[in-house]
Amino acid sequence: MNDDTDSEANADVRARILDAAARLVAGGGVAALTTRAVAAAAAVQPPTLYRLFGDKRGLLDAVAEHGLAAFIAGKIAATPHADPVQDLRDAWDGYVAFGLANPAVFAIMNEIGSLASRSPAALAGIAVLRARVRRLALAGRLRMAEERAVALIHAVGVGAVTTLLAVPEDERDPGLATAARDAVLAALVVDPPGPVGDGLAPLAVSLRARLDAADALTPGERLLLRELMDRLAG
Repeated sequence: MNDDTDSEANADVRARILDAAARLVAGGGVAALTTRAVAAAAAVQPPTLYRLFGDKRGLLDAVAEHGLAAFIAGKIAATPHADPVQDLRDAWDGYVAFGLANPAVFAIMNEIGSLASRSPAALAGIAVLRARVRRLALAGRLRMAEERAVALIHAVGVGAVTTLLAVPEDERDPGLATAARDAVLAALVVDPPGPVGDGLAPLAVSLRARLDAADALTPGERLLLRELMDRLAG
């Protein structure tokens, strides 16, 4: 058997194991994912799991990546809403819906120290969020620095889903995630016409977002202006 055939066989076995592991996690949570259960469901020997994934932690991270990848691919492919605020609102709602529908994947992705939180799919998701925040900045609608806005959205979004998942489904507050979303948007977004009544922060954030396109500036001048704009953005 040549190397290409070996690679294809490994890919097929890996996909079969991931599908089996994802079904187990979806049905019984992280606790249901044992080496013996996965091996039986995928019709492989336990050593195969260790050869392809290293250990249970590696398999958990791969399951989370597998579950998140399709969701993130859909976000990347989606046409942005013309209104950057509505675009962010829709993205929030989609993230909450995904987390509630995939509690085990969500838990693995957001476990402190988990490698899954730095996986390609997770990093792609953060990149999509950064792009949405950048659109707000370019429109002069963002009242704080972009990185802080990204961190705030992510922190509150994770917190809202975690809080809802901790409560039995029939006891959840159906308006909690929406209230959290609206509170974050109120903290982030300057209403049109924007900067006139809201001080220098939105102007500074918007200008900082455009610095890379300023061909007349040297790299040193861009660096200095970024520092000044960050200070004005608070």
